[in-house]
Amino acid sequence: MSTYDETGPYEETTERTFAAFPPAQGRGFAQTWWGQAWLKALEDTALDSQQVKTGRRLARAGAVGAVSVRPGRITAVVQDRDRTPHRADVLLEELSGEQWDRFLEMAVERAGHIAALLDREMPPHLVEDAAAAGVELLPGLGDLEPRCDCGAWDHCGHTAALCYQVARLLDQDPFVLLLMRGRAERALLDALQARTAAPVPVEAADPREGVDAAEAFAAGDILPPLPEPPELPDGPGIPPSLDTETPPPSDVDPAALEFLAARTAAEAQRLLIEALGEQGAGEEELTVGQDAVRLALGGPGPAMAERLAAGSGRDREGLASAVRAWRYGGVAALSVLEEERTVEGEELARARAVLDAAWDEDERPSLTARGDRWTVTGTGNQLRLGRDGRWWPYREERGRWVPAGAPAQDPATALAAVEEAPTGGSESG
Repeated sequence: MSTYDETGPYEETTERTFAAFPPAQGRGFAQTWWGQAWLKALEDTALDSQQVKTGRRLARAGAVGAVSVRPGRITAVVQDRDRTPHRADVLLEELSGEQWDRFLEMAVERAGHIAALLDREMPPHLVEDAAAAGVELLPGLGDLEPRCDCGAWDHCGHTAALCYQVARLLDQDPFVLLLMRGRAERALLDALQARTAAPVPVEAADPREGVDAAEAFAAGDILPPLPEPPELPDGPGIPPSLDTETPPPSDVDPAALEFLAARTAAEAQRLLIEALGEQGAGEEELTVGQDAVRLALGGPGPAMAERLAAGSGRDREGLASAVRAWRYGGVAALSVLEEERTVEGEELARARAVLDAAWDEDERPSLTARGDRWTVTGTGNQLRLGRDGRWWPYREERGRWVPAGAPAQDPATALAAVEEAPTGGSESG
């Protein structure tokens, strides 16, 4: 690693160099939502979609060398198919000192943001809260400025290939993006720690002099500081056992009561996570069928699973598929699983354009379309288009189409998830 001076609150910033990735034939480049947002900025910026395809092909072939990341710039040597090397750079504007101050102030207000960064995650709330504070972390349209010694004035295959490899780096470590924006990991974490641990200055009082009680109370500085928020438990609490010497009333089902108590404990933990600032999604008003799937997430026993399945109008396998879908995306994923809709007009044209651009001509799979579903010819793999434009991977198991992974904006990434995911067995929750 090498260091160099930069202007701003920190005198020294680390430059990070990442070894070249091996070829990635058939794999999606971005698995995380922030990696996909990076690629969207590339694809929206490039004027020539063919250059983007060329870059994707070069990246998959392992033509991108070691990637150097430093504030405002990423650099790598990219080889053409004939092995001719080119230096490719992509520039991204650094955040100003004032913007970093606003980001730090925003981050320390929510413990969940700091915890997520320490876990090398970038929850949407962090990006949204930063944007609300006037700090754009992820690049937008036109923010990625290409430079290449091949002479291209717009994105060429070399800079596009570099961007695809950086998406893989971002999947592993979102601090790569923060470094491009101007702050190294250690400097950022030290600044966060300094702000969270900053003592409140208190003027020392002379113990020999008395202070009027009314004046002290009006001053408002006699109350002790609030304690730190409690740490999150590892999991929901365990409700007390109902296996006691006293039999329950005849109209009470002990198994159902124990299950509902366990679900209440899980819901209590969810509320605690939200209260402490962690990322938590509020639940919408659910139908009876949707609520049965939500309850089945708790891993009910066979008897309770049968009751939930019957109450939701599904069989056991149908409930297992619904639970799997819910884990990938809640109500939206359940809708994709159970509703087959017609895709037409502008939405259909947009879907076809996205599919055409997702693969190079020699890699594009043969797809058979029906409604919102595109099945790979001759396989048990399928892509489903959600109402929000995301592609959901599916796989056929025992004559039933089941979810096989999280959704992606890029259909190639979604289809790669089908091929990489292990075959799932029957699951009740």
